[in-house]
Amino acid sequence: MTPTENVDAVVLVGGKGTRLRPLTLSAPKPMLPTAGVPFLSHLLSRIRAAGITHVVLGTSYRAEVFEEYFGDGESLGLELEYVVEDEPLDTGGAIRNVYDKLRAEHAVIFNGDILSGADLNALVQAHLDVSADVTLHLQRVDDPSRFGSVPTDPDGRVTAFLEKTPNPPTDQINAGCYVFRRSVVESIPAGRRVSVERETFPGLLANGAHVHGFVDASYWLDVGTPEAFVRGSADLVRGLAPTSALPGPIGDALVLDGAKVEDGAQVRGGSTIGAESQVASGACVTGSVLFDRVTVAEDAVVEDSVLGVGACVGKGAVLRGVVLGDGAVVGAGCELLHGARVWPDMTLADRSIRFSSDC
Repeated sequence: MTPTENVDAVVLVGGKGTRLRPLTLSAPKPMLPTAGVPFLSHLLSRIRAAGITHVVLGTSYRAEVFEEYFGDGESLGLELEYVVEDEPLDTGGAIRNVYDKLRAEHAVIFNGDILSGADLNALVQAHLDVSADVTLHLQRVDDPSRFGSVPTDPDGRVTAFLEKTPNPPTDQINAGCYVFRRSVVESIPAGRRVSVERETFPGLLANGAHVHGFVDASYWLDVGTPEAFVRGSADLVRGLAPTSALPGPIGDALVLDGAKVEDGAQVRGGSTIGAESQVASGACVTGSVLFDRVTVAEDAVVEDSVLGVGACVGKGAVLRGVVLGDGAVVGAGCELLHGARVWPDMTLADRSIRFSSDC
């Protein structure tokens, strides 16, 4: 019997994904195509591989999209249920909001925008071994000053939750995955915004609860920004991040059904070429995500970029670190560099924008 056999999973997918606009104007962040399938598919594949079958999705923004795509989860070997937030409740409130759907004594809670390689069975086993009230997945990172840090004592008990600081006392950060005892979920105030970092976890410590830390240094990435999103997708394609949902073999590129990469074109760096997309001869696509029906013309360069459904890149155009919304058109000879975002259905005329003078 695996430690996860009688454990629920809860995936929080209610955010608006504002940092990924304009891509998230038409789809919630967890539903964006990532290495050929919705991002959430990769997380659900890890949950199923760990032996968990009952999953509750806490939704809010574009809530209907999730059920339309995944249904009851039977095709994934899962039993999916859905709970909708009528108004944003923050992480703690969202966890409390799914309480009525929980069945097991313990639940693994996932933030729906984290790509992780943590061993879920080991996480749950650590929680059970010490009879913790809550166990946090704590990730070791090279630069903890960018995050709040979570120190633990020699026995692994969490001792504090610290805000971002230039000189944190530990390299351990909150990795956005928790195991909650069901009674702790019930104790969270219902019907209002509750922050786990600022209210729930400090309150548990103050009351003497056992808050445990499961420290890990496996693959981990928050895909909330365009830069991280393209990196995460490329890492999945290249097999650096774990998934069993990849719709093709691991390799330097993933070319989906109906896509055409002409002779003389280069597609590399973990790029995904969406269904019915076309990459013309002489074009070079590196480390990028092309959604369905994208056209990249001759001699264009696309690096570390995300191109929405039906986007078009003209002959000789250069895109580096760029986001194109659905249906956006970048004319021939344009040059867009890091951070540029083109909104859906907008058209940039040929040679209308450059960052360098070599035209």
